[in-house]
Amino acid sequence: MAGERRRARLRSLLKTAGIDDVDPARIERAFVHASAGREQTLASNERLEFFGDAILGFVASRWLMTKYPDASEGMLTRRKANLVSGTACAETARRLGFSELVVLGQGMDRSGGSGHETVLADAFEAFLAALYEASDLEHVQRFLEKEHIVPADRRDVGERDAKTDLQEFAQGMLRQTPMYFERAEGPPNDRRFTSQVRIGDEILGEGIGPSKKVAQQSAAAMALSTLRQRQPQADARPASNDDGRVIALDKRRRPRTPRSPDPGASV
Repeated sequence: MAGERRRARLRSLLKTAGIDDVDPARIERAFVHASAGREQTLASNERLEFFGDAILGFVASRWLMTKYPDASEGMLTRRKANLVSGTACAETARRLGFSELVVLGQGMDRSGGSGHETVLADAFEAFLAALYEASDLEHVQRFLEKEHIVPADRRDVGERDAKTDLQEFAQGMLRQTPMYFERAEGPPNDRRFTSQVRIGDEILGEGIGPSKKVAQQSAAAMALSTLRQRQPQADARPASNDDGRVIALDKRRRPRTPRSPDPGASV
């Protein structure tokens, strides 16, 4: 989509966010995927996605604290995990028409990248950051609650995932928070991520997947298995979303530490 039609869609999106007086050019970068940034020497949305992820986590946490004043930390954690998940963000982005706005490199475009969950989820988080920079946190909060949080929170969150289980286990039994480290390999249209999870000074799990979040889930599942073997008296509820893409980790030597630490509290 190009030209005036694209600007009209951007203006419509800004109107939905309650700031229709803002120049659409101020949010353009939120839709530039890294593949297009490299091919067309454009500034990609990666930095905005980093900031938007933090904004989403903060707004979701504050909303949940108010919405569920008597909920346990575990329940709040699971509800937050649902709200900030790539699946939930991608669904909202798709409903708001982000698929038509995302700018991709040729390889990603040919492979149908505008419909990929990770591309849409990253664009959604980047848009939150661009929206904040163009207005303020109050506008972002209203937009998020109306368009994303309230609709997404209606889902059943009884199903657990490995990353949430590991966080609860580590904080409850060890009084420590898991830390994740990632590296990415391969071309933009066939990216593979490797994630390692560390608790304290020990790397307990390593996983691979087509996205950072899938790799983290696999690494968390491996770490959970190790910790539960060490402490069999602890809660042994299985993580339902383990996709099995866990790779072996030689405990006798420390693997190469990937870049970019990612706190386990962020899902």
